[in-house]
Amino acid sequence: MLEKTDHYRELTVKSEPIFQGKIISLQVDTIQLPNGGTATREIIRHPGAAAVLALIDGKMLVVEQYRKPMEKFQIEIPAGKLDAGEDPMVAAGRELEEETGYRAGKLRPISAFYTSPGFADEKLFLYVAEDLVKGDSRPDEDEFLAVEAITFEEAQQYIREERISDAKTILAVYAWHIYRLTGEI
Repeated sequence: MLEKTDHYRELTVKSEPIFQGKIISLQVDTIQLPNGGTATREIIRHPGAAAVLALIDGKMLVVEQYRKPMEKFQIEIPAGKLDAGEDPMVAAGRELEEETGYRAGKLRPISAFYTSPGFADEKLFLYVAEDLVKGDSRPDEDEFLAVEAITFEEAQQYIREERISDAKTILAVYAWHIYRLTGEI
């Protein structure tokens, strides 16, 4: 077991807001280091997000969309940011339906993780969807995506080709792999 390391805690001396956007904010904190020195930390604040591993007929539902920060198309599992005070499970169900048209009869948590803890506080909640019912998709007005159901072998190939290259989707594919081996997620 790891030793408790409270003596390495960084104490905030000053926090300066730099940018406040619709989704994220950026601040620069001056911190006191454990050795008494000071340093700065650039921190992105994010409301969190929820994502869904949705399996239907032995395939995984994914969306393909253009991701401007990387200047390329990405294949990803359905996901989206949490609204203020929103339950992550509710957000996961909402995003699944908005992006794919499928409603989940049941959502179960797989994991929750921080996407980039070196500079952001975004926590992503990953769920598996069960008892899917087909409906109509309703993507956001600025969201242009294609929905597809892919096989496990296609998912592995897309990871090798970096068409799937985001952490949440790669983690979902590995959770799917465990499910295929054990029957449990």
